[in-house]
Amino acid sequence: MSDHEERTVGELRVRIDRTLCVGFGDCITEAPEAFVLDASGTAVFVNPGAVERARLLRACDACPVDAITVWNATGAQIVPAGL
Repeated sequence: MSDHEERTVGELRVRIDRTLCVGFGDCITEAPEAFVLDASGTAVFVNPGAVERARLLRACDACPVDAITVWNATGAQIVPAGL
């Protein structure tokens, strides 16, 4: 499996960095339809398109180790914010 898993959700590009994810599960708490932990305890996508945009962004931003990155339609990084 790759070190990154990436999906396009609407106009957002969402990437999970599997090398950074330590399995806290905060993304799952916020959006269990979008993410689960795999057998190794790393977050993977389930159905991120099933979650409304604001909640998906909250779930991605909830990651305490910034393992989930989100870019908008213009390619600007919006999660994690302030980088």
